Amino acid sequence: MPELTTHNEFIARHIGPRDSDVAAMLELLGYASLEALLDSVIPESIKGSSVLEMTAGLSEADALAKIKAIAAKNQQFKTYIGQGYYGTHTPAPILRNLLENPAWYTAYTPYQPEISQGRLEALLNFQTLISDLSGLPIANASLLDEATAAAEAMTFCKRLSKNKASNTFFASQHCHPQTLDVLRTRAEPLGIEVVVGDEREIGDVGAYFGALLQYPASNGDIFDYRELVERFHAVGALVGVAADLLALCLLTPPGEFGADVAIGSAQRFGVPLGFGGPHAAYFATREAFKRDMPGRLVGVSVDRFGKPALRLAMQTREQHIRREKATSNICTAQVLLANIASMYAVYHGPRGLTAIAQRVHQLTAILAQGLSQLGYSVEQQAFFDTLSVASGAQTAALHAKARAAGINLREVDAERLGLSLDETTTPAAVEALWAVFADGQELPVFAELASSVAARLPQALLRRSAILAHPVFNRYHSETELMRYLRKLADKDLALDRSMIPLGSCTMKLNATSEMIPVTWAEFGNLHPFAPSEQSQGYRQLTDELEAMLCAATGYDGVSLQPNSGAQGEYAGLLAIRAYHRSRGDEQRDICLIPQSAHGTNPATASMAGMRVVVTSCDSLGNVDIEDLRAKAIEHKERLAALMITYPSTHGVFEEGIREICQIVHDNGGQVYIDGANMNAMVGLCAPGQFGGDVSHLNLHKTFCIPHGGGGPGVGPIGVKAHLIPFLPGHDKMARKQGAVSAAPFGSASILPITWMYISMMGGEGLKRASQLAILNANYIARRLEEHYPVLYTGSNSLVAHECILDLRPLKETSGISVDDVAKRLIDFGFHAPTMSFPVAGTLMIEPTESESKQELDRFCDAMIAIREEIRAVEHGAVAADSSPLKNAPHTAAELVGEWNHGYSREQAVYPLASLVEAKYWPPVGRVDNVFGDRNLVCACPSIEAYQEA
Repeated sequence: MPELTTHNEFIARHIGPRDSDVAAMLELLGYASLEALLDSVIPESIKGSSVLEMTAGLSEADALAKIKAIAAKNQQFKTYIGQGYYGTHTPAPILRNLLENPAWYTAYTPYQPEISQGRLEALLNFQTLISDLSGLPIANASLLDEATAAAEAMTFCKRLSKNKASNTFFASQHCHPQTLDVLRTRAEPLGIEVVVGDEREIGDVGAYFGALLQYPASNGDIFDYRELVERFHAVGALVGVAADLLALCLLTPPGEFGADVAIGSAQRFGVPLGFGGPHAAYFATREAFKRDMPGRLVGVSVDRFGKPALRLAMQTREQHIRREKATSNICTAQVLLANIASMYAVYHGPRGLTAIAQRVHQLTAILAQGLSQLGYSVEQQAFFDTLSVASGAQTAALHAKARAAGINLREVDAERLGLSLDETTTPAAVEALWAVFADGQELPVFAELASSVAARLPQALLRRSAILAHPVFNRYHSETELMRYLRKLADKDLALDRSMIPLGSCTMKLNATSEMIPVTWAEFGNLHPFAPSEQSQGYRQLTDELEAMLCAATGYDGVSLQPNSGAQGEYAGLLAIRAYHRSRGDEQRDICLIPQSAHGTNPATASMAGMRVVVTSCDSLGNVDIEDLRAKAIEHKERLAALMITYPSTHGVFEEGIREICQIVHDNGGQVYIDGANMNAMVGLCAPGQFGGDVSHLNLHKTFCIPHGGGGPGVGPIGVKAHLIPFLPGHDKMARKQGAVSAAPFGSASILPITWMYISMMGGEGLKRASQLAILNANYIARRLEEHYPVLYTGSNSLVAHECILDLRPLKETSGISVDDVAKRLIDFGFHAPTMSFPVAGTLMIEPTESESKQELDRFCDAMIAIREEIRAVEHGAVAADSSPLKNAPHTAAELVGEWNHGYSREQAVYPLASLVEAKYWPPVGRVDNVFGDRNLVCACPSIEAYQEA
């Protein structure tokens, strides 16, 4: 008789190897069972520390039904709160062909440019969009949100200001409140004083190294900042302007009235509200400041044939070079969301965007005139889309009446309220708003006002310069054209929908369709992050349950979901430690111990948190030198604040002494921050919160299945022990008001359903199985390749954790073939390269994850072995290094059909393995010249003249 209960098929869908494959891999490794293998991998001191219950997961259908019921508890009101978040329409072809397309959302950060030309082009479009609208020549490829972009602008101004004596930053009281909160959080550990005031009443500006202004103001006013900017410049201060992109279609851009930096959000360009994120922020600045700009920058270079090719320009991120001297720990962007915004601009074009902006403004002007007819005082003379209304004693009653009608207005104070219109507003919506305010009066006649109301934009600030003149913004306006453009770009790239992406430390695992489906549901997408709490009970249930799940997975007592990247999670974790010490009167504790092998964001984060970094040594096996750590902990006992350590180690090994390491730090008064980047090796097997950690950040875009999206979104929540719970990030919309690290209380809330679905479907049993198979797969690859490439670090039983490092340095000595050559040759085999030269220069770090099948692991190993044979041919003198396919890789189709001048065959170049004939990935460009790109920096779409010449 068949099984009648619902079967959970998801675990087998998520995990690649079948039972027979597992047996074969274990046989190669010499172990009789997974348990025996894990017994040899996991150190004795931390075995059994997991507190995760071995529950069964839900089926995909049951999990979707359950989360649908949770989503239904969210109430979808018409929302006019604004404050940096607006309703928008995501064009259906962008929704289907980009946001819901794994070719776009499963791609990795485009560090390997030859296999990333599609998303690099989309990001170049984004940079061009921002540069055009802001009036500033250099824009980056996006930041996390508007508030954190403002914080980056503050430290940017501090670094570059000529007013070196000042440690004070001016922020307009007209900035969005959440921006001011994040500014205060970032400023305090750095000793920066943030003065919030009315820029119209500011006196001597000589006390400031920089300033932040909002344009239009958060309350709706549009101020002329030209004279004020000149005053700041006269004393050597820099000026940042937080500007609304849609408004900039109609208003003079910040770059044209003297701003040094423009920041803001691209959310209203087609990205749903999503209860606060993820959304792409932007950052634009002057040409002279380009090398100090935080984040990533797409530039135009050439490949080895002289053909234009895109790449990340100046891509050696400052946190890896400058480490504790870095001014930013930014390690990610919001690429998927920036690409949506860029394609929104491509689809609508300059005329379409301008028409949307004009329509929003005209509806706002009509609304304002009608409110005046109803006897209300609108406080703005000039505005774009936002009004503040003097509502007096009726304010509370008006809010109540609005909510009864399914409408949210902005809560300003007891006697004023606010309204922000957007792309989704209709004439009927304006009439519904009048009805809220009418109190029995006859409503204004919309048609009469529409025919008579004049624009309310200030004449002196109307935009005179053109926008988006490049052909890319003037062609793809039919759905047919846009669909084909998106397909063309996707075809240029390698993502998980084509092949394994074996990046160490990056955990490129399956992002299952069932996990992704809820992301685009309106019940999750249409909520404003500052809507009244009773309207977001579905989100409340989701976040409460997810926090409990993550506590169970990590062994911690509390979780904050607010940090919207791993770097933000690091920062929030160190802020919690810092606040804890201060609550105990230990304000002198400012030393952070960091092993020399640590990821560059660790020392950068410690510096941002006001700590001084002391580096501890590693031994020859890559482990933390415990005696050196002990000596330095004792030396700095009175000032020791924290240890930052990654576990399993950055070298991919479970260090035996982790409990002892944690105890040493605790004995000397410090707290232990365990970087959770490698949590994929621990879930269900051991728990950092149980073997000595006080706080960890988690990469939900790694271990817990949120996709990388081409380089973002990320989510980096922190788990803490009970004594640190009072110091988790706060927010004006939460019980604890201070300490926000991102603009929204729950960060990138709309992608949290992905992790909820993953954990719910896997259950404790599935999560443990995933960790076991991640370790098995990594050891299988290490064993298959160790006779061809030395495995640099292993544990005491010659085993690795979830990733392994291949040492190619000896091959460089014997053959002249570099790690770059191997990475580029892998493209000819249809693979993204492993992580290059991190954590050790001249190495490849491989992480296969549990999602890859044995067949795919073997395909990768076969490719690496074939490449080793090509290297051996160079070593034996059968072919010169410069004449090897390794030096000429990757090989393009255009090269194949042209004149062939190589000493090897076309077949060896493009079909080095027979299996490639059936499914060949063709790179669109040859090897990209990085040096040329940095020396000849172009980071926006070429001018029309250059385009025509080409």
